[in-house]
Amino acid sequence: MEFGLWEKYYTEILEDFSFSRENDEESAKLLDEILSVEGCLTLEDLKGYVDFSDKFIVFGAGPSLKEHVKLLKENYDLKDYILVSADGATTALIEEKIAPDIVATDLDGNLDDILLANFRGANIVIHAHGDNIDKIAKLTPFFTSVLGTTQAQPVGNLYNFGGFTDGDRALFLAVALGASEITLAGMDFGDIVTRYSRPKIETETAKADEFKRKKLVYAERLTQWIIDNENVDIINLCE
Repeated sequence: MEFGLWEKYYTEILEDFSFSRENDEESAKLLDEILSVEGCLTLEDLKGYVDFSDKFIVFGAGPSLKEHVKLLKENYDLKDYILVSADGATTALIEEKIAPDIVATDLDGNLDDILLANFRGANIVIHAHGDNIDKIAKLTPFFTSVLGTTQAQPVGNLYNFGGFTDGDRALFLAVALGASEITLAGMDFGDIVTRYSRPKIETETAKADEFKRKKLVYAERLTQWIIDNENVDIINLCE
């Protein structure tokens, strides 16, 4: 998705959630400064790392995630796919002894598991937005093989492929990497959250609050945009 088109969604999101564009831009500037010092990947670098396939599996952190992971382990040869986990979904993969190729994160998930995935070879796509400036500052230098993204105007080393939540941003990333087929696992778009997306809840699942439900509405809309406009086959295991 070109930025000019994305900006229409972005402006709507800023208004709907009362987000600050200035804070988003500040976070993006900080991430760019850190990556300029620490080093980072380009889109072409990342394409080189994952050029073994144009078939992707994107793992979201919805309530169907563990069921889908087990289904995939039993019925798919995962070596034939590029595995992209959306933030907290990384924990479910680690639990099942699966190493993702890419983790798309705004640093809200279980950081020990994301660091472990990185240690085992996963490329980390770190997303800067206005609410994670402190985490960008404190945590980014601990990761290697990092590509930076922003939801505001791209700056310096950062990209904006489109997308709002970790899950649908992972889809837009897969499209940017040349995916011809994307299988969606744990992408429910419902009103239930899991401990993978909300590590602090005391139960395996819980009802999503209004903020999360609104985010999932946008995630579903943006996923539908990909289905309608990109030359890629989308297979949602929830359907």
